[in-house]
Amino acid sequence: MIVVVDYGVGNLGSIVNMFKKVGAKAVASSDPAVIEGAEKLILPGVGAFDAAMRKFRETGLVPVVGRLVMEKKIPVLGLCVGLQLMTKGSEEGREAGLGWFDAETIRFKFDDAHAHLKIPHMGWNTALVCREHPLVMDWDEESRFYFVHSYYVVAKDANAVLAETEYGVTIHSILGRENIMGTQFHPEKSHKYGMRLLKNFAENVQ
Repeated sequence: MIVVVDYGVGNLGSIVNMFKKVGAKAVASSDPAVIEGAEKLILPGVGAFDAAMRKFRETGLVPVVGRLVMEKKIPVLGLCVGLQLMTKGSEEGREAGLGWFDAETIRFKFDDAHAHLKIPHMGWNTALVCREHPLVMDWDEESRFYFVHSYYVVAKDANAVLAETEYGVTIHSILGRENIMGTQFHPEKSHKYGMRLLKNFAENVQ
């Protein structure tokens, strides 16, 4: 069973429905007992980094999820702000992140040549795969995903970068290290391409 961690933030229903469409069993839950029994986890997220991090901590679920991810090595996929929470922190606020990736979340800053680009980065964009990984199996270079964010993740470890996206700067749009993965975009809003990524997570990631 895939459990979408319900800490009060994210498109929980949409995520669960997308997994059902690809034939995977998924449920959203804030119950520690249900989360403890998960085979895989989804860490969703929307909105501001600090607000999401505070809500996550207030639920008391951070140590539960952290133990499953860091000690039991349960596969986890962070979505949008969920990925950002996995970094060390964000320029958006002062809260410390989970630190699962050696990465930072920073605000878009464009040079003169890209000053016309709008913030937030909102809409469809491609994700170019950098290295092989079960999460990005059978990838189509034309794969397009739905983004909506004013801050983006920069990983210090190049080996953790699975895909990159260009929007005035290079966005590390998919990260993966051991059992920990994340996307800067919303696969649950990305139609057939998002479905394929979630199907890969459900079926190919071990």
